[in-house]
Amino acid sequence: MKLNNLNLKFISALVLAGTLFYAPNLEAQNKKKKKNKNKTEAVAPAPKKNKEKTIADLVKSSHKIDGLFPVYQDSITGSLQMLISEDQIGKEYIYFSQIADGVMEAGRSNRGSYRGSKVFKIERYFNKIEFITQNTSFYFDPENPLSKSKEANISQGNMASLKVEAHDKEKGLYLIKADDLFLKETFSQIKPASRPGASPTSFKLGGLNKDKSKIKSIKNYPENTNLEVEYVYSAPSVLAGGSSAVSDSRNVSIKVFHSLIEMPNNDYQILLDDPRVGFFTTEVEDQTSTSSTPFRDLVHRWHLVKKNPELAVSEPVEPITWWIENSTPLEWRETIKQGVLQWNEAFEKAGFKNAMAVKIQPDDADWDAGDIRYNVLRWTSSPEPPFGGYGPSFVNPKTGQILGADIMLEFAHFTNRVFYDKLFNLASESEAFDYSNLNETDYKYCSYGHLMHEDLMFANAVAEATGASELEMERIKKESMLALIMHEVGHTLGLNHNMKASYLYSPEQLATPEFIAGKCLTGSVMDYATLNITKDRSKQGQYDDVAVGPYDIWAIQFGYTPFNSESEKVNLLKQSTKPELIFGNDADDMRAPGKAIDPRVMINDQSNDPITYSIDRIELSNSLMETVKQRFTKEGESYQALRRAYYLLSNQKAGATNVISRQIGGVYVDRAMAGQEGAKQPYTPVSLEDQTRAMKALSKYAFAPDAFDAPNDLYNYLAMQRRGYNFFKGPEDPKIHEQVLGYQKSVLSHLLHPNTLQRITDSELYGNKYVLSKFMTDLNNAIFKADIYGNVNSFRQNLQLEYTNTLIGMLTGKQNSRFTNNTKSMALYNLKAIKNMAAPSGNIASKAHKQHLRTLIDNAIKEIK
Repeated sequence: MKLNNLNLKFISALVLAGTLFYAPNLEAQNKKKKKNKNKTEAVAPAPKKNKEKTIADLVKSSHKIDGLFPVYQDSITGSLQMLISEDQIGKEYIYFSQIADGVMEAGRSNRGSYRGSKVFKIERYFNKIEFITQNTSFYFDPENPLSKSKEANISQGNMASLKVEAHDKEKGLYLIKADDLFLKETFSQIKPASRPGASPTSFKLGGLNKDKSKIKSIKNYPENTNLEVEYVYSAPSVLAGGSSAVSDSRNVSIKVFHSLIEMPNNDYQILLDDPRVGFFTTEVEDQTSTSSTPFRDLVHRWHLVKKNPELAVSEPVEPITWWIENSTPLEWRETIKQGVLQWNEAFEKAGFKNAMAVKIQPDDADWDAGDIRYNVLRWTSSPEPPFGGYGPSFVNPKTGQILGADIMLEFAHFTNRVFYDKLFNLASESEAFDYSNLNETDYKYCSYGHLMHEDLMFANAVAEATGASELEMERIKKESMLALIMHEVGHTLGLNHNMKASYLYSPEQLATPEFIAGKCLTGSVMDYATLNITKDRSKQGQYDDVAVGPYDIWAIQFGYTPFNSESEKVNLLKQSTKPELIFGNDADDMRAPGKAIDPRVMINDQSNDPITYSIDRIELSNSLMETVKQRFTKEGESYQALRRAYYLLSNQKAGATNVISRQIGGVYVDRAMAGQEGAKQPYTPVSLEDQTRAMKALSKYAFAPDAFDAPNDLYNYLAMQRRGYNFFKGPEDPKIHEQVLGYQKSVLSHLLHPNTLQRITDSELYGNKYVLSKFMTDLNNAIFKADIYGNVNSFRQNLQLEYTNTLIGMLTGKQNSRFTNNTKSMALYNLKAIKNMAAPSGNIASKAHKQHLRTLIDNAIKEIK
């Protein structure tokens, strides 16, 4: 036991001694470790921070395209980045776009279609670069205190707000990603908005496909940056596939040129619009004016400056240069050149010699027609031609200065390629077009080429039927092409249409070859006048304009003369009352039923006596109809040419009756200023003599039982040539009754339009002698009197039912509130007169028809009660 205790004590002593011996060493080791640890922490490097990437880092795999806005395109993905410099922030630029290629189904998205221009400003907001659309619709006099609030209640448009990816402070550069600027509809809406009332089966684009849309090309210059972008609109399935021009309606491409343009810095002087002359304008309202007309509308024109200002006539510093595209048929290049250079006559009167120049695009040119630096006369041969010719321009919205222009021409102008069955449809572009939904570019849309094409085919048919020589046939083509070029060039100079200009010469003067030789056949090439085709073929002279007209020269003087004083300009404008200088544009024209009031402002008319001229056109067509079968039937060929000729002749008659109808209820408009020498009162109703003359002509040529007669054996041969399955959708037989009723309905739709009927009554207060009761009684008689007691042929049955239903609609239809009370009274009076005239007589078909009329009228009268 003791031994054990001793051992335990001994062991405890040893442990204690070891602890005492080891403790200092352990403390020393701990201190050493701590010291080493502190030493290690002191020398350890700080954790690495992410290095901020520079512009060079972010663009190292990209190709640089230098210019106004330097663009980098990634060589692998194709994505875009753009440089914005410090001195570009806060500055204004111009954005412009046009269609490089598209399809008509997508709402005028056809090659060469201009989509307008707008001003935008580049702003910086912290780490973002913003593109802000500027409002250019208002003007504030900078001397007026109101200008301090010029931005009140006016919305600018933030098109894009893009993050700054890198900033070079030393060089003052910002790098942004640019894909969203161009691969989305950021700058401009490409896909047209759906319009109310559109058919559910009408063609529609799918949604924008970001994966398939791509940048096609980038061209950069010191003053503009241009990109061509292909937008692809995709839909998994479609109801309407479009025309044969659409290869795959589930994936439709529209190619667009986008241009970002430096704001011009020059001495361009703005010119304000005057209502007596017709230029395209940018509408601006003076918010600091107390005038009844606070308009400050900017005329669109080129910046022409004299080389020698001291000379009365000088060459310009820089002429307006046109390039004839290398796609132009060789045989037409000289005629096209002549059409452009004809305008030099007008510019000489404005003080400029050789203001217009023409060059040919070389076949090896390193630029294409979409390059905005070149003004190009371009050619296409489209599957569905959108126009015969189209001459748009684009401007600086802040000044009205024209910056560039193109002219689009369709080869269809020279062909017989037309949709023949639509020729009789008189729901022509004027009626089918919805004027309530016009936008800026629609006002500038020109359908002159379409209408001229139909006239050209008619002229060819007349010449061929009367044995014209090949030389004569070529002359028709050349004169029409010359007129078309002059017209479209006029648009690119800023001129809008002048549909009143056709009132210059009399029918007798137009049928005197020596008198009209070498002239413009109207006051202006900017009219939509019909080709001059004489009823007496021995008196045929010029078919179309071969020189610019007196109005054109005067208008160019107003737009381009460097006036020495305001009084010089005022004195020039005072000449507007001269007969050769009268003016009326699309806003005034009467092509659509009920649209306007002055019958002189009409398309497809000619001469200062359109009633006589139109009657001659109808009688010419009637005489040719007698022999058309023999003239246009060729052994070994189908009857397609005969069918075309029949519809052309019929459509010319119908168009002429429309021209005549505008005299009824018409009011001449004079836009001269108060007190101007030669001015007439603003509103003068068409004379009683001319209105009754027009009514007699319509009675005979539009409503009579034989108004649209043709030789009966002709109908058997109006066969369209079969092509594959082109009759799959419906029977191929010609719809003669539908055709004729379409012509007559077109006339009735104007005569019985609520606007026309109201104007007849209102204008009785200021001189109209053809009163509503007289007109509506005459119309009733024209449609019923000739066959009241006998047989009623099938054409008249259609007409009488259409007319009767129209009268009933005035009283009980959905639109009856649009008609005045006295109009409704006359409608009821005429219905009761018809009932009395529709006593049972004639053959069974006629009796059935008259019974139908009486039943309709009885039911309508009951509904009214």
